[in-house]
Formats: sequence, structure tokens, C-alpha cells
Amino acid sequence: MGLARMGTVLLLGALVLGLAPARADDAPEVPAWLAAHVGEGEGQIAPLVLARAQALYRRKVAEGAVRNPCYFAMDATRPNTAEDGGPGRRFYVICEAARTFQAIPAGHGAGRRLDGLADFTNGRECAKNFGNAQDSELTAGGAYVTAEIKDSFKGYYRAAGGGDLPLVRSFVQFEGEGDAANARLRAIGGHAALTLKGFCRRRAPHDPHADDGGYVLQGTLVDYTSGRSNGCTSWSPADAAALVASVKDAPTTLYLYPEAADIDAVAHGEAGAYWNAACLRAIGSPVYWPQGALAPLIAQYRRDHPPPPPRPIPLCAAP
Repeated sequence: MGLARMGTVLLLGALVLGLAPARADDAPEVPAWLAAHVGEGEGQIAPLVLARAQALYRRKVAEGAVRNPCYFAMDATRPNTAEDGGPGRRFYVICEAARTFQAIPAGHGAGRRLDGLADFTNGRECAKNFGNAQDSELTAGGAYVTAEIKDSFKGYYRAAGGGDLPLVRSFVQFEGEGDAANARLRAIGGHAALTLKGFCRRRAPHDPHADDGGYVLQGTLVDYTSGRSNGCTSWSPADAAALVASVKDAPTTLYLYPEAADIDAVAHGEAGAYWNAACLRAIGSPVYWPQGALAPLIAQYRRDHPPPPPRPIPLCAAP
């Protein structure tokens, strides 16, 4: 039996952000058309996650902060792999006015290992460690609103059919609240799970992206849709293109589960606390690493392990 099917949904948390923990009899307001998408199965959204996402969206609409007809949610307690071996669908796009629901893959933060100080790494399948410390590469749950979109040129890569193509990756900045309030400082947002690795410098003096010496960066394209992120929310290239377009000039909300209080409740075995059961069995107990506790360790590690002198990027081999 696959991880997604084995998962069970328990309930913890508030129907409205900031209220007392919800229990099983505190059912969220679920329209009839949406009910089939609520539950513990693959591609479904847990009742608690939906309830909090609804509450955040309605609050922000009432405040005039968002006007998008759709809102987002993510359940980072779910496994990264579906029962059929494909990417697990744990990021949700909910458009109540249009009566549409979509569940898509999304990566969780990889974390880091600070030798001799702390190990807060995450495996690819299930996230155990969460936190909001800068440079931690951890996912931080909570309430977010999408902000501006930034396009960044990463370099060139060789296309399958020949020729060099530029990788320009769009990044949706998130603005967070509470423990996630430092999202902008951490450069936390959403983007396609694409990057370039193995760089060399290719001579292209007339290219607008060339450096002062007339070289551009050339790398190998890596799609890590089924992998982990550096703390951001990462999507497949196709999903990212649609999501970026949907929030351009129309901000919306993202509720990302779990928050620190949820992690604490699960770690202490509180009755009714929600976590995907399959991932909970895999990780043992989740851990939240707050900025105040982790930042000094990251700073100490940086002092103990200064980066080596920069090495020149080699020239590309002749084609």
C-alpha cells in the first residue's frame, strides 16, 4: 500500500486563524461541489487545511488585500510521491466561484546539516523539519499573500534538438504573517522547479546577457519537480507558468500547513492533532526550528566554515 493511501486525516487547528484548536465536530464550510475533493485520499485536501485556507482568503478579501477569485493551499505533511510513483499532489488551487479544484505537486524545503551543531535536513519523501530561520532552507507554514513577480535570467542550456536556450525563471514573492513574516527577507516565494548546474563560460560578446569579458553562463538544465526546494514552494514548469499567470496583477492567498503550534501539538502527542499518518510513521516526530534558536547556530557554522576563495568558472569546450 502506498504512502498516500495509508495516510489518515486527524484534526487539529482553528477554523479561523488564531482561534482555539478545532476538533472533529468543527466541520469546515464545504460547498457540495467541493466535498468530493475533501479527505485523505490522493489529490484531496484535508478538512483542516481547507478550513484555514478558506478563513485566510475570506479575511484578506474583506480587508481588500486580494481580489483574485481563486486561492491556494499546501499540505506539507503529505508525502512527495503518489501511490502510482508520480509526484504527490499536495498544493491546491481552489476557485469557489468557478467551482474548480486542482491538486498539483510541490516541493518542501530540504533543510541543512551543520556538522557538529545541528542536523535539520529533510528527506525527499516526507518533511520532518520546518522553520523560519534565514538560510535554513526550511519550509515555514502559515498565512501568505502573493506579491510581485520577478523574472531572473539564470543562464543558457542546450536544447534537446540542438541550439542554446535561455532559462528565465519567474519568482512569485510571498508576504507572510506571524512566524512567516520574514518571508521577504528569506526570499521565500514560488517558482518552477528548474535550475542550471555545471556552469561554464561561453563566448558571446554580442549577447545582451554577456559579462564585461563577453561571456555568458552555460549550464545543464535540471528539473527537480519530484525533489526538494531551498525553502520556497516549487512547482513543475507547466504548473508554475499557469500559477504565475494567475496571480499577475491579481494577488491571492496561500495557506501553508503546518504551523509551529501544529508541529508542537503533534510532537507532544496531543489528541486529535493532524498529520499525514504515513509521513508521521516515516519521520517519527516533526520538529520546528525557530529563527531565534537556529540563527545563532547558522552564524556559528558560517564562522567555523568560511567559504573558499572563488574559483573562475571554466570556459566551455568547443562544440
